[in-house]
Amino acid sequence: MTIWAILPAAGIGRRMGSITPKQYLTVNGTPVISCALQRLAAVSAIEKIVVVLHPDDKYWQTLNSALGADSDSGFEIHSNERIRCATGAQERCQSVLNGLDHIESEAKADDWVLVHDAVRPCVRTSDIEKLISELHHHPVGGLLGSPVDNTLKQVDTDGNVVATIDRNKLWNALTPQMFRYEILRNAIRHAVSQREQVTDEAAAIERLGHSPKMVAGNKDNIKITHEADLILASNILKSQAATV
Repeated sequence: MTIWAILPAAGIGRRMGSITPKQYLTVNGTPVISCALQRLAAVSAIEKIVVVLHPDDKYWQTLNSALGADSDSGFEIHSNERIRCATGAQERCQSVLNGLDHIESEAKADDWVLVHDAVRPCVRTSDIEKLISELHHHPVGGLLGSPVDNTLKQVDTDGNVVATIDRNKLWNALTPQMFRYEILRNAIRHAVSQREQVTDEAAAIERLGHSPKMVAGNKDNIKITHEADLILASNILKSQAATV
């Protein structure tokens, strides 16, 4: 049984408002996508990583030079045989499906596929390994997550608070999310064909009646969405490096 990883990286960063797609912005001198790839590649159980790129991506080919030939990471994108590329699409869901179709001739129905956000550079390798370990015998799969800490308010269209939501059973969904290949592909295909708006792979799985397992992960596994997140990620990565 093979463990694959898919890294959808076809986004253009509309919410960030940057000319450069946010996955190619740098944190502590390293592109965000490189940080995410380094964390996945550090997990020996993952045999192949498929990076799904925008059709007009002009940054990937220069990524190695951005890292530098004498990079301390010891990780070179284009010389790494575990990494391959597929062409993405405008919507994340379609990009993930393209990544799944890319390995169709090699993947078996019960193989595992981890899908990780290219803009989550701070995921801990230990959390990825924990996800793989806890889901090893699960029939469907699951995802990393963290319990919601803040008080949650429901508001109306005018921004007025109408209710306080019980947070005791609510979790933040993180990535990677790991599912059986055939189940995941069927779920994503269904979402795409029905034009359903699903914001993560677990949501597509749920639409088919499956119940993914939640695996507790570290809260510092943040997603780069706004410019301030780059500063936060920088501090997190420095803190992580100091504790190794």
